[in-house]
Amino acid sequence: MSNFPSLTLALAPAVWIGLLVIVLIFVAMFWWLIGSAVNLWLQALVSGARVRILDLIMMRFRKVDPKTIVFNRISAKKAGLDLATDLLEAHYLAGGRVTNVVRAMIAADKAKIDLRWERATAIDLAGRDILDAVKTSVDPKVIDCPHQSANKSTIDAVAKDGIQLKARARVTVRTNIARLVGGATEETIIARVGEGIVSAIGSSESHKDVLENPDKISKAVLAKGLDSGTSFEILSIDIADVDVGDNIGAGLQTDQAEADKKRFQAEAEKRRALAIAQEAEYGAEVQKNRALVVLAEAEVPKAMAEAFRAGNLGIMDYYRMRNVMADTSMRQSIAGEDESQSHT
Repeated sequence: MSNFPSLTLALAPAVWIGLLVIVLIFVAMFWWLIGSAVNLWLQALVSGARVRILDLIMMRFRKVDPKTIVFNRISAKKAGLDLATDLLEAHYLAGGRVTNVVRAMIAADKAKIDLRWERATAIDLAGRDILDAVKTSVDPKVIDCPHQSANKSTIDAVAKDGIQLKARARVTVRTNIARLVGGATEETIIARVGEGIVSAIGSSESHKDVLENPDKISKAVLAKGLDSGTSFEILSIDIADVDVGDNIGAGLQTDQAEADKKRFQAEAEKRRALAIAQEAEYGAEVQKNRALVVLAEAEVPKAMAEAFRAGNLGIMDYYRMRNVMADTSMRQSIAGEDESQSHT
């Protein structure tokens, strides 16, 4: 028992050191929780955008970046907008871009555009860039038609006289914030303008009319209300360039003529083949008739022999018949020579 006091005295420095380490750890943790919150609280207080220090501490537990909330609240307050930290936190937790929304609201307020917090956050959560939308609403932007990323550099159309025209247009648009959620994007504007240009050129009687008055295309396209249902308002459509392309009408007529030629040739070949087939049929019919004549002539000697046997034909009758046949043959030969001499 005599060693117990000495052991206590020996352990006393170690205990005090341990307690000191524990106290330092608690102080470090407390400063980690309070220190940055105090700095942000003082910064907000000095800027006139007061934030409760308890809210700053609880933001860490809610996994919200206090700097983002405080800095955006200060920016809004300095611009004349009073945005509560609860609203900023809620949008942050919803996955929104708080900085973009606050900057967009400041820009809209300076430009006298009615943009409320609910609409701005809804646009941001929908995936649209609200800050870019406000900038475009204040400063309209120009869209090339066709777009530079497209494979084609011009919009090609054919007038009624068959001449192809190649056009390029520049569309000036302004964002319509009221239709930004659910409205169509730039691709729709480009497609509609391209369709309108093709229709306007195609309805022209001559390509010369388009070359003389390119503004007819712009007026015709604008009159169709192409910005309906989109996120933009079309301010103007300017025809940047119109070039003359190929004579599509002449090419089509040439192709049609070539097709008609081949069709007529096929029909003529069909008729020729039919004529050849008919000629062959007629030739076969002639050969058939000749064969019948030969068969009939072969019956004559048989009939004469039968007449001799029956006593109906005598030898003198036979010779007289032969003489008549010889005389007839001579007369025919003489007549044939006279006709040939008269022709010569």
